[in-house]
Amino acid sequence: MQRMTKWLSTWLLMAVMLTAFQTAQARELPDFTELVKQAAPGVVNIATTSTVSRSDYGQQEMPEIFRRFFGDQMPPMPGSPGSEGERKSLGSGFVIRADGYVLTNAHVVKDADEIMVRLNDRRELPATLVGSDPRTDVALLKVDADDLPTLNVGDSDDLEAGEWVAAIGSPFGFDHSVTAGIVSAINRTLPSETYVPFIQTDVAINPGNSGGPLFNLDGEVVGINSQIYTRSGGFMGLSFAVPISVAMNVADQLRTEGHVSRGWLGVVIQPVSKDLAESFGLDDTRGALISDVSDDSPAKQAGLKAGDVVLKAGGEEIEDSTTLPRLVGQVAPGDDLELQILRAGETQTLDVTVGEWPEELNADGSPSQSSSAEQGRLGIAVSDLDDQQKEQLGVDSGVLVRRVDPRGAAAAAGIESGDVIVSFDQKNVETADALIDAVQSIDGNRAVPVRIQRDGNALFVALRLGADDS
Repeated sequence: MQRMTKWLSTWLLMAVMLTAFQTAQARELPDFTELVKQAAPGVVNIATTSTVSRSDYGQQEMPEIFRRFFGDQMPPMPGSPGSEGERKSLGSGFVIRADGYVLTNAHVVKDADEIMVRLNDRRELPATLVGSDPRTDVALLKVDADDLPTLNVGDSDDLEAGEWVAAIGSPFGFDHSVTAGIVSAINRTLPSETYVPFIQTDVAINPGNSGGPLFNLDGEVVGINSQIYTRSGGFMGLSFAVPISVAMNVADQLRTEGHVSRGWLGVVIQPVSKDLAESFGLDDTRGALISDVSDDSPAKQAGLKAGDVVLKAGGEEIEDSTTLPRLVGQVAPGDDLELQILRAGETQTLDVTVGEWPEELNADGSPSQSSSAEQGRLGIAVSDLDDQQKEQLGVDSGVLVRRVDPRGAAAAAGIESGDVIVSFDQKNVETADALIDAVQSIDGNRAVPVRIQRDGNALFVALRLGADDS
């Protein structure tokens, strides 16, 4: 009996201790109720209406794994493929100034004919687009109202992986839905998004959340929810937000200047592969390899050359090639930027007076689609190789792939930025112009063998060309 009593006492003590431990753990979890009460009035719902043709609507399904989200609510449109109809979309935003300035994503209001902002008190106000910046996916709206509730803006530069964060938005049109999670990583670079050091979180973000705020535990906005990684079309645990430091800088420029100015060097860069690192005398694959320098560019004037490897910019390490455009873009045109480069096995320091980004160029320094002759059927931008590059890459001829449109024929064949196209349709490729001529000579929709050089290895890919729409 005494042994039974002792056993029961021990069991009871353990149960009490376990309950106390679980209670203590629960108390350590964040409570977002006060944050939501204070912040919710400053979060808005954004509804847009745009006119699209039936054929355009049929192209709205996006196959990309990285997807920007805003809820399409367009019903099937009757009529011929050329007929027009309305597309209604939903997104989120938040008030940054009491006199009616609202921040959201650029893709939420892209091509909108009408923008309506619904406030927390259910008022619906028409909004005008002050300006948008597709490169950072930030847009600034203005509504005719005063004394609006605003959100406190925090410092996204202080964020660390593991911090708790929360989002408020309108997923699938459900206003002021709250989701929470942690910061998974910072300074993420996504495909074709070289100017934004994204905040990666595991906060549930779905269609309609785009443009809404991301909060830290102090109730301060640290980001704008912009994209998710998805295979299913819904949330999969990988969400990405534009840092509020980037967004506010863009918003201030849009409000005061009407456009955004960002720094430009005038170089085309590529990643440093393992073999390239060895050939340049680097211990690892860090840095950005300059494959081309534009004439009359800041880089040309400062003495940068093809074959230079940029190791630091403004004192910050270039971990990979995607880091350099972001750092340069943050420099105001006209300011000096110190670059540490590797040239011919020796480290040098150069000062570059940063220029303003020309509108006709893409984010990687290549010509925009409207000015790039080789964009059409292949969906790539290429440049010639000089003798030094040919020696470093181990090729006798070929052209360097500078950029790949993810929707183009080259991407579908597996061609990547940094590849060297050596032959096309079993003919050697000597120059970019020769490649363009070869592409234009192909009639009909047929597969063409393309030989490429990648990381020191040669391989063939089958590239299927569609009809020439040019």
